[in-house]
Amino acid sequence: MLMAGASVAYAANPMVGGAAMYENKDIVDNAVNSKDHTTLVAAVQAAGLVDTLKGPGPFTVFAPTNDAFAKLPAGTVETLVKPENKATLTTILTYHVVPGRLTAADIETQAKANGGKATLTTVQGETLSVAKEAGGWYLTDAKGGKSKITIPNVMQSNGVIHVVDTVLMP
Repeated sequence: MLMAGASVAYAANPMVGGAAMYENKDIVDNAVNSKDHTTLVAAVQAAGLVDTLKGPGPFTVFAPTNDAFAKLPAGTVETLVKPENKATLTTILTYHVVPGRLTAADIETQAKANGGKATLTTVQGETLSVAKEAGGWYLTDAKGGKSKITIPNVMQSNGVIHVVDTVLMP
C-alpha cells in the first residue's frame, strides 16, 4: 500500500519472492534472487536488457510476478522469449520501466496534483496511469488493463522496484 507524504519509511531489505532485496544491489542482482520473478528475469535476459537494467539508471520498474505472467494466454511467454520475437518482448518489458526513481510517495504526490491520477511516460514511449482504487494503487495500461502494486518501494542501487500482479501491455 502506498503511504502519503515524505514520511514514508522504507523497510530495510524487504523480502520479495523469499529473498531479501538489498538497497546496495542493482535491479538485476536483486531480481535474480526472487523466486517470484524467474519469468521476468528470463524475459529480461531474452530481450538483452540485462546490461541496461544493471546500468546507473535510475529506473522505476513495475515488476510483474510469475503469477502475473501466468495470467497471459497459454503459450504467450514461450512465444515472446523466442529470438524472432525479441523486438515485441523488448517493447513489452520497456513499457514496465519509467526513467528516474519514483517512490510510492512520489507517485502519490503526482496523483494528488493531477486530480487523483498520475500519468507516467515509460522508456518504451507510451504512458501508464496510476490511481488509487479500492484496495490499493493500480496502474492502467494502454489497452485498459489494470495491475495492482502489491509491494511498493523495493529500493535498489540504481532505482526502485514496485512489484505488480499483472503484465502491462502497450
